Amino acid sequence: MARFWLLKCEPDVYSIDDLARDGRTGWDGVRNHQVRNFMRDDMKAGDLGIFYHSNAEPPGAAGVVRIERTGVPDPTQFDAKSDYHDPKSRKEAPTWLMCEVSFVERFEELVALETLRSDAALANLLILRRGNRLSITPLEQAEFERIRALGAGGAGRAGAGRKGTAAKDAAKSGAAAKPSSRAKGSIRVAK
Repeated sequence: MARFWLLKCEPDVYSIDDLARDGRTGWDGVRNHQVRNFMRDDMKAGDLGIFYHSNAEPPGAAGVVRIERTGVPDPTQFDAKSDYHDPKSRKEAPTWLMCEVSFVERFEELVALETLRSDAALANLLILRRGNRLSITPLEQAEFERIRALGAGGAGRAGAGRKGTAAKDAAKSGAAAKPSSRAKGSIRVAK
Protein backbone atom coordinates (compact mmCIF):
# COMPACT_ATOMS: atom_id res chain seq x y z
CA MET A 1 0.00 0.00 0.00
CA ALA A 2 1.34 3.39 -0.99
CA ARG A 3 2.10 6.00 1.64
CA PHE A 4 2.21 9.76 1.34
CA TRP A 5 4.80 12.25 2.56
CA LEU A 6 5.56 15.93 2.90
CA LEU A 7 9.19 16.79 2.10
CA LYS A 8 10.49 20.24 3.06
CA CYS A 9 13.31 22.07 1.33
CA GLU A 10 14.38 25.68 1.15
CA PRO A 11 13.79 26.88 -2.41
CA ASP A 12 17.06 28.85 -2.48
CA VAL A 13 18.82 25.51 -1.87
CA TYR A 14 16.66 23.36 -4.17
CA SER A 15 13.17 24.11 -5.48
CA ILE A 16 10.38 22.36 -7.34
CA ASP A 17 11.63 24.13 -10.47
CA ASP A 18 15.10 22.63 -9.94
CA LEU A 19 13.52 19.18 -9.65
CA ALA A 20 11.42 19.79 -12.78
CA ARG A 21 14.65 20.65 -14.62
CA ASP A 22 16.61 17.69 -13.23
CA GLY A 23 13.79 15.15 -13.34
CA ARG A 24 15.19 13.14 -10.45
CA THR A 25 17.48 13.81 -7.51
CA GLY A 26 18.72 12.58 -4.15
CA TRP A 27 17.11 14.14 -1.06
CA ASP A 28 20.35 14.54 0.86
CA GLY A 29 21.58 16.54 3.82
CA VAL A 30 19.01 15.25 6.33
CA ARG A 31 20.53 14.96 9.81
CA ASN A 32 17.65 13.85 11.97
CA HIS A 33 17.35 10.24 13.16
CA GLN A 34 13.55 10.12 13.02
CA VAL A 35 13.53 11.34 9.41
CA ARG A 36 16.32 8.92 8.53
CA ASN A 37 14.20 6.11 9.97
CA PHE A 38 11.20 7.21 7.88
CA MET A 39 13.36 6.95 4.74
CA ARG A 40 14.83 3.61 5.83
CA ASP A 41 11.81 1.83 7.30
CA ASP A 42 8.55 3.38 6.09
CA MET A 43 9.06 5.08 2.75
CA LYS A 44 8.76 2.88 -0.34
CA ALA A 45 9.42 3.35 -4.06
CA GLY A 46 6.19 4.53 -5.67
CA ASP A 47 5.01 6.57 -2.68
CA LEU A 48 3.99 10.15 -3.48
CA GLY A 49 4.98 13.28 -1.63
CA ILE A 50 4.27 16.98 -1.45
CA PHE A 51 7.33 19.15 -2.20
CA TYR A 52 7.13 21.95 0.37
CA HIS A 53 9.12 25.19 0.13
CA SER A 54 10.24 26.08 3.67
CA ASN A 55 11.90 29.27 4.93
CA ALA A 56 10.42 31.14 1.98
CA GLU A 57 8.07 34.08 1.55
CA PRO A 58 5.55 32.63 1.65
CA PRO A 59 6.32 29.05 2.66
CA GLY A 60 4.04 26.45 1.12
CA ALA A 61 3.36 23.36 -0.94
CA ALA A 62 4.82 23.69 -4.42
CA GLY A 63 4.22 20.36 -6.16
CA VAL A 64 4.29 16.58 -6.13
CA VAL A 65 7.20 14.13 -6.15
CA ARG A 66 7.38 10.35 -6.50
CA ILE A 67 9.71 8.35 -4.26
CA GLU A 68 12.00 6.31 -6.52
CA ARG A 69 14.52 4.76 -4.10
CA THR A 70 14.84 4.67 -0.33
CA GLY A 71 17.52 3.88 2.22
CA VAL A 72 20.33 5.12 -0.05
CA PRO A 73 23.55 6.14 1.77
CA ASP A 74 23.82 9.94 1.74
CA PRO A 75 27.14 10.79 0.04
CA THR A 76 27.44 14.15 1.80
CA GLN A 77 28.27 12.39 5.09
CA PHE A 78 31.55 11.14 3.56
CA ASP A 79 32.53 14.43 1.85
CA ALA A 80 34.89 16.38 4.11
CA LYS A 81 34.09 19.56 2.14
CA SER A 82 30.35 19.25 2.73
CA ASP A 83 28.49 21.10 5.47
CA TYR A 84 26.87 17.71 6.17
CA HIS A 85 30.08 15.72 6.58
CA ASP A 86 29.92 13.27 9.47
CA PRO A 87 33.42 12.05 10.37
CA LYS A 88 31.93 9.30 12.58
CA SER A 89 29.99 7.71 9.73
CA ARG A 90 31.65 4.82 7.89
CA LYS A 91 30.96 3.69 4.32
CA GLU A 92 30.50 0.09 5.47
CA ALA A 93 27.89 1.24 8.03
CA PRO A 94 26.57 4.67 6.99
CA THR A 95 24.74 6.69 9.62
CA TRP A 96 22.77 8.88 7.22
CA LEU A 97 20.45 7.82 4.46
CA MET A 98 18.51 9.62 1.77
CA CYS A 99 15.76 8.87 -0.69
CA GLU A 100 15.66 9.62 -4.40
CA VAL A 101 12.66 11.49 -5.78
CA SER A 102 11.38 12.30 -9.24
CA PHE A 103 9.29 15.19 -10.47
CA VAL A 104 5.56 14.58 -10.92
CA GLU A 105 4.02 18.05 -11.12
CA ARG A 106 4.37 21.68 -10.11
CA PHE A 107 1.25 23.17 -8.60
CA GLU A 108 -0.50 25.80 -10.64
CA GLU A 109 -0.10 28.03 -7.60
CA LEU A 110 1.78 27.66 -4.33
CA VAL A 111 -0.44 26.43 -1.47
CA ALA A 112 0.70 28.82 1.22
CA LEU A 113 1.23 27.76 4.84
CA GLU A 114 -1.54 30.19 5.82
CA THR A 115 -3.95 28.29 3.54
CA LEU A 116 -2.90 24.94 5.02
CA ARG A 117 -3.50 26.29 8.54
CA SER A 118 -6.95 27.62 7.69
CA ASP A 119 -8.21 24.44 6.00
CA ALA A 120 -10.19 22.25 8.44
CA ALA A 121 -9.38 19.12 6.40
CA LEU A 122 -5.68 19.71 7.14
CA ALA A 123 -5.96 20.44 10.87
CA ASN A 124 -3.90 17.37 11.82
CA LEU A 125 -0.91 18.01 9.53
CA LEU A 126 2.29 17.35 11.47
CA ILE A 127 3.99 20.45 10.04
CA LEU A 128 1.29 22.60 11.67
CA ARG A 129 2.10 21.34 15.16
CA ARG A 130 4.06 23.67 17.36
CA GLY A 131 7.73 22.75 17.56
CA ASN A 132 7.64 20.26 14.67
CA ARG A 133 10.68 20.92 12.49
CA LEU A 134 11.02 17.52 10.81
CA SER A 135 12.03 17.80 7.17
CA ILE A 136 9.96 14.78 6.11
CA THR A 137 6.63 13.87 7.68
CA PRO A 138 3.98 11.30 6.78
CA LEU A 139 0.63 12.41 5.36
CA GLU A 140 -2.73 10.71 5.32
CA GLN A 141 -4.02 10.04 1.79
CA ALA A 142 -6.88 12.51 2.33
CA GLU A 143 -4.38 15.22 3.38
CA PHE A 144 -2.24 14.56 0.31
CA GLU A 145 -5.28 14.70 -1.98
CA ARG A 146 -6.56 17.92 -0.37
CA ILE A 147 -3.21 19.69 -0.75
CA ARG A 148 -2.96 18.48 -4.35
CA ALA A 149 -6.48 19.75 -5.09
CA LEU A 150 -5.64 23.15 -3.60
CA GLY A 151 -2.51 23.32 -5.75
CA ALA A 152 -4.39 22.40 -8.90
CA GLY A 153 -7.20 24.84 -8.20
CA GLY A 154 -5.06 27.83 -7.37
CA ALA A 155 -6.89 28.40 -4.06
CA GLY A 156 -3.65 28.41 -2.10
CA ARG A 157 -1.82 31.34 -3.67
CA ALA A 158 -0.44 33.94 -1.31
CA GLY A 159 2.27 35.85 -3.10
CA ALA A 160 5.15 34.48 -5.08
CA GLY A 161 5.35 32.13 -8.01
CA ARG A 162 4.32 32.12 -11.62
CA LYS A 163 1.53 30.19 -13.24
CA GLY A 164 2.19 27.21 -15.49
CA THR A 165 3.85 23.90 -14.93
CA ALA A 166 7.58 23.50 -14.69
CA ALA A 167 7.28 20.25 -16.62
CA LYS A 168 6.04 22.20 -19.67
CA ASP A 169 8.85 24.71 -19.20
CA ALA A 170 11.43 21.92 -18.98
CA ALA A 171 10.05 20.26 -22.12
CA LYS A 172 10.16 23.57 -24.02
CA SER A 173 13.78 24.18 -23.03
CA GLY A 174 14.81 20.63 -23.86
CA ALA A 175 15.96 19.96 -20.30
CA ALA A 176 16.90 16.33 -19.78
CA ALA A 177 15.77 14.39 -16.76
CA LYS A 178 18.98 13.60 -14.91
CA PRO A 179 20.13 13.47 -11.31
CA SER A 180 21.57 16.62 -9.79
CA SER A 181 24.73 16.72 -7.73
CA ARG A 182 23.70 19.93 -5.93
CA ALA A 183 23.16 19.82 -2.18
CA LYS A 184 19.48 19.74 -1.31
CA GLY A 185 17.01 18.38 1.17
CA SER A 186 15.80 20.16 4.20
CA ILE A 187 19.32 20.85 5.29
CA ARG A 188 18.66 24.10 7.13
CA VAL A 189 15.38 22.99 8.66
CA ALA A 190 16.14 19.75 10.52
CA LYS A 191 19.61 18.81 11.62
